[in-house]
Amino acid sequence: MDKIVIEGGYKLSGEVEISGAKNSALPAMAASLLAKGKSVIRNVPRLRDIDTFKLLLEHLGAKVEWIEQNSIEIDTSDINCFEAPYDLVRKMRASILVLGPLIAKYNSARISLPGGCAIGARPVNLHIKGMECLGADIELEDGYIDAKADKLRGCRIPFDIVTVTGTANVLMASSLAEGESIIENAAKEPEIVDLCNILKKMGAEIDGEGTETIKIKGKSTLSPFEWSVIPDRIETGTFIIAAAITGSEIVIKNCIPSHSTTVLEKLRETGIEINEYENTIEVKGNGEIISADIKTSPYPGFATDMQAQFMALMTIANGVSVISETVFENRFMHVAELMRMGADIKIDGHTAVVKGIEKLKGAPVMATDLRASASLILAGLAAEGETVLSRVYHIDRGYENIEGKLSKIGAKIKRIPA
Repeated sequence: MDKIVIEGGYKLSGEVEISGAKNSALPAMAASLLAKGKSVIRNVPRLRDIDTFKLLLEHLGAKVEWIEQNSIEIDTSDINCFEAPYDLVRKMRASILVLGPLIAKYNSARISLPGGCAIGARPVNLHIKGMECLGADIELEDGYIDAKADKLRGCRIPFDIVTVTGTANVLMASSLAEGESIIENAAKEPEIVDLCNILKKMGAEIDGEGTETIKIKGKSTLSPFEWSVIPDRIETGTFIIAAAITGSEIVIKNCIPSHSTTVLEKLRETGIEINEYENTIEVKGNGEIISADIKTSPYPGFATDMQAQFMALMTIANGVSVISETVFENRFMHVAELMRMGADIKIDGHTAVVKGIEKLKGAPVMATDLRASASLILAGLAAEGETVLSRVYHIDRGYENIEGKLSKIGAKIKRIPA
């Protein structure tokens, strides 16, 4: 199993390019199922999750190929299977995104229940509720969601809690439903707005994206599309913290600063100088980090996917910070690994109290999930001595060549193949 080795204590400088957002690319790939023909998706990051979704689409009968380094072509002309098997779904919960498109386009879907997750249960009941509201008949049997529908019909879909993938699934299904659908308490994430723009390009009528109420007028058919997905706002935030935690100056290119407003405001509180331009962010870390509190919440709040990285920064801040996790119930598993590096952290339920120390020390650490692995790499950049990160397959799920990008701007980091 590969490992990443980091020699801490080095300043960073130069420019880094942000990759496309995984959480935009995956729904875009699922949306291709809504139309027969060839769709082309650009700015797709080369990640394990993308490879897994590619395998899933191929299992359904699609022809999927990389036509450029970061462009993928999906031909859905010969879809002949409507089942997402457990062996694929267990590798990535986002596989459930094919549920809505398959029901809407082919009137049938059989999707394995994803099961548990390292950062929480993340139940699929809201996806099922949305499909039932649209008129699908759903049965849960032998660990599978069996769904059938003669014709989906527009309706009002009120979500009890905000769900990003649930909103995406209902959006795609509603785009081929008869009549108008209204999603209430919809997710507002930029990735949801990106999906709405894709669906509109395919021919759907959508209004209200980016707000809590989205209206969709379904069409009888949709057309294949060509689209470039938005940059990854979580990767953007991770590299800002990389500059801050090492007291460095870097330029982050191919990003959309407005997608990270809450995170940027909070990071400025810690003493980092951040200058925003249209597609670029300049970061100047002055070496002195001020403690700040965060509480995660759905967009536009502080992203749960940035919580672990922010905690890494707080481990060497001046003062005490309180970090509250309200989105997932088990997202502090990186704490034990940070403490192996000397961090002073105490957990009380869904709250972590972090007392900043002068210097972290390198240590062997283990990634427990995607964002935890990013936090440990950040900690390693700031630590004294060598940090060896194992289970790096987690980082490969969401960061494209992170060691290469960091190395290019001066980090002493390398991957050691198994």
